[in-house]
Amino acid sequence: MQVVSVNVGKAAALGNGRNAAETGIDKRPATGHVFVDATGLQGDAVCDREHHGGADQAVYAYRTEDYAWWSERLGREVALGTFGENLTITGLPPDLHVGARLEIGGVTLEATAPRIPCATLAARMCDEHFGLAFRRAERPGFYFRVLSEGDVTAGDPVRLVETANGNVSILELFRLNYEPNPAADALRRALAAPIAERARTKILKRIAAVD
Repeated sequence: MQVVSVNVGKAAALGNGRNAAETGIDKRPATGHVFVDATGLQGDAVCDREHHGGADQAVYAYRTEDYAWWSERLGREVALGTFGENLTITGLPPDLHVGARLEIGGVTLEATAPRIPCATLAARMCDEHFGLAFRRAERPGFYFRVLSEGDVTAGDPVRLVETANGNVSILELFRLNYEPNPAADALRRALAAPIAERARTKILKRIAAVD
C-alpha cells in the first residue's frame, strides 16, 4: 500500500446564487511533506465544521481502485482529490474495520466512519443525483482520527494494522446509516466500536427511537 497523492483544499464558493456555499472540498495534490496533526492536514480548509472535520474525522482517505471504478462508470477520468479526500491510497482494502489503523511514517490514523454523501459532493460532481449514485456504489472511503502526528508525502508506504476493536466494518456502518428499521443489537454493536462522535450521536438517537 502506498500514498499516491496528498490533497489539501482552500475555502472557495461552490454552487450558484443563493445555493452557493463556501467549502474546502476542491482539494488539489500538494507537493512535498504535509504536516498532519489532530485536526487534520496543515493548510486544508474545513468550512462546515458542524458536519465535517473535527478530531474524529480529521483525515479522509479514498482508494485509487475506486477512482478507476468511477472513471469507468462515468466515462471520463476522475482526477484524484475530486471526492475531497486528503489521502489517495493504492492497495487499500475495499473495507476496513472501525478501529483499524494505518501507519504512514510517524503518522498513525484510526478508522472511525464512512463518508456519507451530501449536497456539497453532488455540487462538486455537477450532478444533483450523485449522492444516490455514491450511496449505491458502496465505495464511501474512510475517515480517520489522528493518533500520532507527523509528515506525509506522496510515495509514502502505508501499513495496515488491525486491532481488537474490529467488531464492525466501515461498510457495515455505511449501510446501517441508511437502514430504515435497524435492529437494536446492530446499533449497540456499532456503539461498542471507536466510531466517530457524529456517528455515535446519530446512533444513540436511533436507539432511543427503537427502545
